[in-house]
Amino acid sequence: MGSAAILAAKRTLAQTEANYPVTKGQPVVISTWDFGKDANVAAWEVLQNGGRALDAVEAGVKVPEADPNNQSIGLGGRPDRDGRVTLDACIMDEKNNCGAVMCLEYIVHAISVARMVMERTPHVALVGDGALQFALEHGFKKENLLTAKSEAEWKEWLKTSKYKPVPNIENIMPGSEKNHDTIGMVAMDASGNVSGACTTSGMAYKLHGRVGDSPIIGAGLFVDNEIGAATSTGVGEEVIRIAGSHLVVEMMRLGKSPEEACRIAVERISKKSPRDLKEIQVGFLALNKKGEYGAFALQKGFTYAVRNGKEEKIYASKSLF
Repeated sequence: MGSAAILAAKRTLAQTEANYPVTKGQPVVISTWDFGKDANVAAWEVLQNGGRALDAVEAGVKVPEADPNNQSIGLGGRPDRDGRVTLDACIMDEKNNCGAVMCLEYIVHAISVARMVMERTPHVALVGDGALQFALEHGFKKENLLTAKSEAEWKEWLKTSKYKPVPNIENIMPGSEKNHDTIGMVAMDASGNVSGACTTSGMAYKLHGRVGDSPIIGAGLFVDNEIGAATSTGVGEEVIRIAGSHLVVEMMRLGKSPEEACRIAVERISKKSPRDLKEIQVGFLALNKKGEYGAFALQKGFTYAVRNGKEEKIYASKSLF
C-alpha cells in the first residue's frame, strides 16, 4: 500500500471515529427475546465489575444454554428429525477474532467451545465430529442433551412429520410455549470495546446436518469495533442469503441508527426472499459505539432485552408486517 492510500485510510478511520464516538465508562448489553433478560444478568455482572465484553457475552449466553426448560438452546434443545440434538454457536471479539462450532453434539456450552476454537486454533469453525473431538480433548464433558420432554415432543412429531415453522415460535409444535430459537447477545464494556455471541440448537426437526445463520460470522453475528455489532434470530436461511448481521453493521457505518440499519436488512429479505414471508420470522438487533441500540423484525412478536446502568427492560421490536 502506497503512502497516499495509507493517508486516505487514516482519514477514513478518523471520520468513522468522529461519527461514532466511543461511549466509554457506560457499559451495555442487549440480547434477543424475553429470556435474554436473565442472560443479561450474568453478562452485566461481568460488565459492572469492569470486565471485558467478550467475557460478558460468553457468561450471558451460557445461562440459556444450561436451562433444560429452554427448548431452543443447548441442554433440552429440540432435536433434528433423527432425534439428535445438534448445536451451533459463534463468538467474536473487538479485535476481529472469531470462532464457531456447527452441528456439535453432547456438549452443553457450545459457546465456550466456539471461544476455544477462536483462541486455541488457527481456524474459525469446527463442525460435527471434529468439533466434538476438539471439545473433549479440551476438557468439556460429554452428556445427553435430549431431555425427556423434548424427546416426547419429537416422538409425537414423528407421527405426522409435518415441518411448518411457526413465526416467533420456531419450534414447530402447535401450542408449545414460546421458547423461540436463538439467543444473540452483543455488549460494550467500560473501555468502549464491543463483542458478541450467538448460540442455538437450531430449528426443531431439521434435516440432520442443517446449519442456520447462528454460527456464521457475518450472518448470525458480526462485530466491528469501529462501528458496533449486530445479531439475528429467526429463520436462518433468510439471514444467510443477505449476510444479514454484516449488512446491519455496514449500514451503521454509513450513518444509520441501529434500528434503521436493522430495518434495511429486513426490507432486503422482504425484497429478495423466495419464501412466503408471512409464515416466518426474522429479527435483527444492533448496538453502536455510542451505546445506542435498536431492532427490527419481519413480524410482530420479536422482543429484546437491554441492561445498562440506567435500565433493565424488555422491548418489543418494530416490524415490517
